[in-house]
Amino acid sequence: MSDRGFLFLFSLAMIAVGVAATGYLVATGQALTLDGLFLILTALLIAVGFALYLAYMVRRAMEVPKAPPPAAKAPAPAASKPAAVEG
Repeated sequence: MSDRGFLFLFSLAMIAVGVAATGYLVATGQALTLDGLFLILTALLIAVGFALYLAYMVRRAMEVPKAPPPAAKAPAPAASKPAAVEG
C-alpha cells in the first residue's frame, strides 16, 4: 500500500475514533461534566483536523497534473562573421 493510501485510511480511522469517543461521552452522561466537555472538545478538534487534511488530500488527488513545460530549443548556431578587411 502506498503512503497516501495508508494516510487516507489512518485519517478515516482517526475521524471515526473522535466521533465515537464523543458519542460514548454523551451516551454515558460524562459530557455534562467539565472534564467531559473538554474531552469532547479535544476529540472533535482532532477529528476536524484530520478531516481537513483528508479534504486537502482528496482535492490534491483530483487536480489535473500540469503538463511539463516544453523543452527549450537549442540555440541556432551563430552565423560566422566575415573577416575584417584590412586594406
